[in-house]
Amino acid sequence: MSHTLELKSPKSVTVATWTGFVMMCVGMFMAILDVQVVATSLPTIQGALAIHPDQMSWVQTAYLIAEVIAIPLTGFLTRALSMRWLFVLAIAVFTLASLGCAASGSFAVLIIWRVLQGFSGGTLIPAVFSAVFLLFPMQRQGLATTFAGVLAVLAPTIGPIVGGWITATYSWHWLFLINIAPGIISASLASCLLPKEPMSLGEVRTLDILSLILLAIALAALEIVLKEAPSRGWNSPFALQLLALSFASSVGFVGRTLSASLPIVSLSTFADRSFTIGCLLSFVLGIGLFGSVYLMPVFLAFVRDHNALEIGEIMLVTGMAQLLVAPIAVALEQRVNPRLLTAAGFALFGLGLGLSALQTRQTDFESMFWPQVIRGVAIMFCLLPPTRLALGHLDAIRVPDASGLFNLMRNLGGAIGLALIDTVIYTRSPVLGAAIMDRLQAGDIATAKLVGIPLDVFAARPAGMLDAGARSMLQPLVQKAALVQAVNEAWAMVAMLTVAALLCVPFARVAPVRGGTSGLVEAKTNNLQF
Repeated sequence: MSHTLELKSPKSVTVATWTGFVMMCVGMFMAILDVQVVATSLPTIQGALAIHPDQMSWVQTAYLIAEVIAIPLTGFLTRALSMRWLFVLAIAVFTLASLGCAASGSFAVLIIWRVLQGFSGGTLIPAVFSAVFLLFPMQRQGLATTFAGVLAVLAPTIGPIVGGWITATYSWHWLFLINIAPGIISASLASCLLPKEPMSLGEVRTLDILSLILLAIALAALEIVLKEAPSRGWNSPFALQLLALSFASSVGFVGRTLSASLPIVSLSTFADRSFTIGCLLSFVLGIGLFGSVYLMPVFLAFVRDHNALEIGEIMLVTGMAQLLVAPIAVALEQRVNPRLLTAAGFALFGLGLGLSALQTRQTDFESMFWPQVIRGVAIMFCLLPPTRLALGHLDAIRVPDASGLFNLMRNLGGAIGLALIDTVIYTRSPVLGAAIMDRLQAGDIATAKLVGIPLDVFAARPAGMLDAGARSMLQPLVQKAALVQAVNEAWAMVAMLTVAALLCVPFARVAPVRGGTSGLVEAKTNNLQF
C-alpha cells in the first residue's frame, strides 16, 4: 500500500485547526440528521411525487446503501485526496445532492440524488473520527471526540422534531434545503483552515476495481435483506438469495483483500485485539442507538397516537442528558481506565434500555423520562472510551482505514438491530394478539384491564365465546396491546445484547500508544485495572 499520510498533530492546537475540525463536525451532523428528518416526512414526499407505497422506503434505503459502501472506503480516499480535500469534496457533493433532492420532480431523479447524498455523507463520519487522532494531541482528543460524539448521537435524537417542524411549517423541499447554507460554510472554512497535505492522486491507479465491486454487492445485498426480510420472512426465496449473494461477495472480498499488495481496505487491522473489541462494542452500540431511536417513535406514534413534532419533543430528553454529561465524560476519559468507563457505560446503557421494556399502553413522557436520562448519560461512556480503545494506539497511517471500519461496524449494528427489532414486532405481535383474544374470550379480568376495556362492560358481556361483532370491536384494542408487548420484548432483546457486550471488555488492552499516532504521548493506563 502506498503510505503517504504523514500528518502529525502538534503539541498545541491552533484556533484555525479547531475551527476546521468544528466545520467537519457540522458536515457530519448534517449528514446524520438528513436521514432522520427525511424519515419523518416520507408520507409527505410520497404524496408530492406520486410514489407508489411499495417504493417509498427506497428514498431511505438508497441513501443507506450508498452510505455503508462509502464508509469503509474512507481510508483509501483519505490517502488519495488528503483529509482536507476529501472532506471539502464530500461536503460539496453532499450539498449539491441536497439541492438536487429538493429540486427533484420524480421518484427516479430523487433516488439518483439520494445515492450521491449517501455516498458523500458516508465518508464524513469516519473522516471526523480520524481527524480526532490526526489533528489533536492526546490531552485534547477527549474533548474533540466528545464534541464529535455529541453531534453524532444528538442528530438522531432531534431529527424527528426537526423533520416534524419543517414539514408542518414549510414544505418537504426544506428537508434538503436546510443543508445548503451549512454545507457551503463548512466547505469554505475547512478548505482554508484544515492542515494542508499533498494529494496522492496516483493512489487512484492502485484501486482494485473487483474488490470494490465485491464490497458494494456484499453491503448492498445485506442492507436490502435486512430491510425486507422482517416483512417478507427470513426464509423467503428473496431473503435467502440475497443472503447467499452477500455472503459469497463478502468471502470473495475478504479473500482478495487479504492477499492483495494494495488492498482498498486494510482488514489486517482486525489482528489488533483492542481494535477488534472496540469494533464489537461499536457494533453493539449501533444496535442500541438505532434501536432506541426507532422503538420510541413506533410506540409513541402507534400506541400513544402522537404526531412527529410531539415525538421529537419527548425524545429531546436523551439529547439534553448527553449534552449535560459531556464535560464530565471528557474529564473522566482523561483520568480513568477506558475499560472501566466502557463497562460502566454499557451497563448503564443496558439498564436504560431494560427499563423501557416495562412500558404499558399508558406510558408517556413522565414514564419515559428516566430511562431516557440514563441512556443519555451512558451514551458518551459507550462512545468515548471504546473509540480510544480501538483507534488511540494505532499508527497514523492506519487510522483512516481503521476509523472507516470502526464506524461501519456501528452502522451495520444499527441495520442488523433494526432488522431484529422488526422481526420481533412482525412475528410476535400476531402471536401475542391471538393469546390476548383467547384470554378475553375466557373472561380474564386482568387481560381486559390490560387492553383497556371498561371492567363493568366486560363483566356484563354475555357468557360464552365472543361473536364476530364483538371480536371486530375489540380487535383495535387487542392489536395495540399486542404491539406494546412486542415492543417491550424488542427493548428487552436490545438490553440483553448490550449487557452481553460487557463480556469482551476485560480482554481489551490498554496499551501504550505506538509511534506516530498523530503525535500522541504514551497512554495513561491509570492504576485502576481489571
